[in-house]
Amino acid sequence: MSIQAKRLKSLVLIIVCLLIALLLGYLDYLTGYEFSFSVFYLLPISIAAWFIGVRAGILLSWASAAIWQISNYYAGEIFTSPAVPFWNAITRLGFFIVTTLLLTSLKKALEHEKSQARSDFLTGVLNSRAFDLLATAEIQRSARYGHPISLAYIDFDNFKSVNDEFGHSTGDLLLKTVSRTIYDNLRTSDYVARLGGDEFAILMTETGADAALAVVARIKALMEEQTQKNRWPVTTSIGVVTCLKPPPSTDNLIKMADEQMYFCKRAGKDCIHSTVFSG
Repeated sequence: MSIQAKRLKSLVLIIVCLLIALLLGYLDYLTGYEFSFSVFYLLPISIAAWFIGVRAGILLSWASAAIWQISNYYAGEIFTSPAVPFWNAITRLGFFIVTTLLLTSLKKALEHEKSQARSDFLTGVLNSRAFDLLATAEIQRSARYGHPISLAYIDFDNFKSVNDEFGHSTGDLLLKTVSRTIYDNLRTSDYVARLGGDEFAILMTETGADAALAVVARIKALMEEQTQKNRWPVTTSIGVVTCLKPPPSTDNLIKMADEQMYFCKRAGKDCIHSTVFSG
C-alpha cells in the first residue's frame, strides 16, 4: 500500500472515530448526566490508537473528553463547585491518554515479538522458518498464475578464516553487512533469508533466468565491494535455479539451488552457476 493510500485510510478512520464519539456524546446528552457513558468513549479512542497510532489516539482522547464534558453540561449536570467540571475534564482526559499509551505500547510489543519470530536474530533478515512459509506461498502463486520463480543460494567461501583470524565479532559484522547489502538491493516483492551459518537464500518472484542472473551478479559485485573494502578474505559461491513450472516444495527448490552452489565450489569457488527447471 502506498504512503498516500495509508494516509487516506488513516484520515477516513479518524473521521469515523470522531463521528462515533459525537454519536456517543449525543446519546449521553439524551440519557442525561446520571447515566455514565465513559466506557463507551474508549471505543473510538482504542480504534484510533490501535489502527493508526499514538497521535491519533491522543487526538480522539481530547475530542472524546471535550464531547463528554459538553454533552453533560447541556444535559443539565449540576456541580457543587465551579472547579468540579474542570477536574472531571482533566481526569477523563488523563484516563483516555493513559489508555491510549497502554494500547500503543502493547501493540508495539506484539509487533516486536512477531518480527522476532520471523527474523534471524543476528542479521535481521528472514529466518529459515519464515522463509519456508513465504516461499511455499510464492510457489503456490507461481502454480496458479504460471509465472517463473527463481532462487539463489549463497555461501561464503573461506568464511571460517574470518572467524579464526579476526574473531567471531568480525564474522558477525560481515554477515550483518552483506545481509543489509542484499536486502537493500532487492525488490519489495523478493525475499532474503539466512538459512544458517554463512548461507543465505534469495527468492525472486516472477523472475526468469536472465533477470535472476542479472540480479545475482549485481548483488555479488556489491558484496565483493564490501568485503574488499573491509579486507575480509572471503568470496561467494552462488547457485541459482529458475523454475518455469513450480517445484514440488520449498525444500526441493532450495536443494536444486544448493546443488548449483556446490558446482561453484567444485569449480574453484567465487562464481555463479545456474540452471532452469522446467518440470
